[in-house]
Amino acid sequence: MTARLPFGLARIVPPTFLGFVLINSFTFGVDLVLLTLLHGALDVPIALSVSVAYALAFGLAFVLNRTVNFRSHAPAGRQAVLYAIAVVINYVAFILGVGAGLTGLGLDYHLARILAGGCEGLFMYTVMRWVVFAEPRRPAAVAAARPGQ
Repeated sequence: MTARLPFGLARIVPPTFLGFVLINSFTFGVDLVLLTLLHGALDVPIALSVSVAYALAFGLAFVLNRTVNFRSHAPAGRQAVLYAIAVVINYVAFILGVGAGLTGLGLDYHLARILAGGCEGLFMYTVMRWVVFAEPRRPAAVAAARPGQ
């Protein structure tokens, strides 16, 4: 799909970024549906509803990004731990830090959440691409012995 991007963006935008945007947009929708079902339909307290919906949506995002977007075949255990750490950092830094901080400074909470979401997206993509699903490095001796691979 990136090959069809206009204005020369196909040369700059990695396919995994577009995949991340599509997957995480979908899982954000799942998050909102779960939140609505839990709190709106089942009358689960809001804090628990937000937490459960957030955790399930991020779990789904991990599975979809791992299999469909980054197509990782590495052991999932280490990746899941790294992802969980990233999600906690993301939650504290961006959801609570940036979002609540900007709201505390007087910015409308909707705008604050949108700005925090942008920071959150960039952070999570970066962590997923270069930490969680990073391709393992081959030792220099192996790379030199197999040129072109």
